[in-house]
Amino acid sequence: MAKKIVLAEDEPQIARLIEFKLRKEGYQVTWKENGEEALVAIKEEKPDLILLDVMMPVMDGYEVLRQIKEDENLKSIPVIMLTARAQERDVVKGIDLGAQDYITKPFHPAELLVQVKRILAKSR
Repeated sequence: MAKKIVLAEDEPQIARLIEFKLRKEGYQVTWKENGEEALVAIKEEKPDLILLDVMMPVMDGYEVLRQIKEDENLKSIPVIMLTARAQERDVVKGIDLGAQDYITKPFHPAELLVQVKRILAKSR
């Protein structure tokens, strides 16, 4: 059975690229354009992994991450932050809130795939 990934990304070009690369590798991807929609999808689907942008409309990625990690049914789902917010305090905040990894934009899709595979292999 394909691993499920929820992708929370408000930039359609980036989201389509990530979605294409992940589907090509056999992953099932649900893409949401804002944090609130992403949180609903995460609660409904209970994915194997979450790719989470920080700067999104309605609810930012940090708030989504905080709510995930406070929810007993969701807190064990690994999260990779994928964002243009690259200052040290941003990275520290993401990791402190419970993200397993923090990848800054621009990124190389091949590197993202390696991290996705690594984290999913650990969470089996």
